[in-house]
Amino acid sequence: MPRPVLGRVQAGVALTSRVIPRYVAARMATAQSAPRLDLLDPFEVSRLGGIEVVTEGLVEGFLAGLHRSPRRGFSVEFAEHRMYQPGDELRYIDWKLLGRKDRLYVKQFEEETNLRAMIVLDASRSMDWSGAAETRLTKFEYARRLAAALALVLLRQRDATGLVVFDEAVRATLPPRVSRAHWMRLLTTLAGSTPGKLTAAAPALQGVVERLRRRGLVVLISDLLLDQAPTLHALKFLRHRGHAVLVLHLLDPAELELDGPAEVRFEDPESASAVVLRPRDWAEVYRRTVRDVVAGWRLALRSQGARYHAIRTDLPFGQALREALVRPGGLA
Repeated sequence: MPRPVLGRVQAGVALTSRVIPRYVAARMATAQSAPRLDLLDPFEVSRLGGIEVVTEGLVEGFLAGLHRSPRRGFSVEFAEHRMYQPGDELRYIDWKLLGRKDRLYVKQFEEETNLRAMIVLDASRSMDWSGAAETRLTKFEYARRLAAALALVLLRQRDATGLVVFDEAVRATLPPRVSRAHWMRLLTTLAGSTPGKLTAAAPALQGVVERLRRRGLVVLISDLLLDQAPTLHALKFLRHRGHAVLVLHLLDPAELELDGPAEVRFEDPESASAVVLRPRDWAEVYRRTVRDVVAGWRLALRSQGARYHAIRTDLPFGQALREALVRPGGLA
C-alpha cells in the first residue's frame, strides 16, 4: 500500500540515522557556527530583508543536517539539470554538458517529483493584524514567510508546488511546478500579495481540484475567521478526491486572551461592525470561546481525515514547520 502523501512530506523533514554525505556534514558545521534563522523570533527575522533572503536563510537552517535519498522515478518530459549526487543512475548523466562544463549533471524530468502540492493562502483583511505591531509580524506577514519557507522545503525535495492567494475572490494562482524559475515566480507572487477585504475560502479551495490533476497535498494557511460550513464542504470534497489536506491555523497571541484598558472599542476589520465592552468582565467567557472555536475546527477537520495545526505568530518559523509536518497537534 503506497505511503500517504502527507507522510512523504514528513519524511522530507525527518532526521536520518544513516550515513550523512560529507557535503551535508560540512553544512552542519557551518550552521552550528552561525545563528540559525529558523530559531529566531519572527519579528527579528523580518528585519533581515525581503522574502527571498529571509526564506533562504530559514530553510538553510531548517534543512541543515537533513538527508534524502536521491533515487526517484523519471518520465519522458525533460525539465532541467541538477548536479550529480552519489547514487544517481549513470544513464541520466548529460555527457555533453560534462564536456562543456567539466562537471557532472543529471537530467531531471517533469514527473520527477514525490507529489504535487498547492499552498492556499488567506489574504483577507482580518489577516492584516498584529496585537503587538512594534514587536510582532501581522498574521499575513507571518503567513507569507511561512508559505515561502514551506514552498522551498517542498521544492528542494523535488515536490511540484503551486500557490493560490485569496480574499473574497482568488487574487493569484500559480500551477504546481518544480523548477528554479518557478521558485522565483512563487516569491514574486507572495511579495506582491497584499491583504484584501472579505474572506471566501470555498471558491479558492474548489479551484484547487482543477489544478491538481492527480492526488496531492493541499495546505490552507489562514486565521480561519471565515464561514466554517462552506470551507469544510470544500475541504471534504478535496479529501473525497484523494488529496491530503493540512490546515495551518494562524493565531496572534493577543487573540487568545481579552485584556486592555477598563473599556475598549473592538472593531471587525472586514465588516466594520464594532462593540464597546469591559475586557475584565468578558475575559473568561472570551477565553473559553476561543478554545471552543479552536477545538471545533480541530474536531471537524480530523473527522474528515484532514490534518489541523494551530500556530501562534510569535513561534519561530522552523519550530512551526517541524510541529506542523512531523507532529500532529495544535494548541492544547
